[in-house]
Amino acid sequence: MDNRQAIGSWISGPRAAAEDMGVEFGYRGQRLGLPEEGPGSLARPGRRFAALFIDWALCMLVAYGLLSDGRANATSNWALAVFAVLSVLTVGTVGFTPGKRLLGLRVVAEDGGRLSLPRVVLRTVALVVIIPAVIWDRDGRGLHDRLARAVQVRI
Repeated sequence: MDNRQAIGSWISGPRAAAEDMGVEFGYRGQRLGLPEEGPGSLARPGRRFAALFIDWALCMLVAYGLLSDGRANATSNWALAVFAVLSVLTVGTVGFTPGKRLLGLRVVAEDGGRLSLPRVVLRTVALVVIIPAVIWDRDGRGLHDRLARAVQVRI
């Protein structure tokens, strides 16, 4: 093995190295019984980030216009509170936030049903802490979704 191959496997990560050795992981969402493509398939990270950006922008707008009295330093804190309330109310009732709906995503339980209110609250609290949202499993689900036994799927 030359140095370029060793560096390439280090940069690519353990999954790529395992795949080079012949390990078959399947597609993302296969372990959860989800289809590979189309409605009901696992939502891709790009769409999820875009939905989060839309929701955050909406929350910032509400916080700045209605709650922070125009003080920029208080807007982010209020936006986080608005985001938590928005997430619990919308995901808990219809299964998606405004950003997720615009991009064709929905949050469902691992078995395909609706999330219960305690699981929605747990998911939202973990998401607001932020750290669990950037820790992913091999299916691309954040730790906040794993804790709540939830999946973000395409509509």
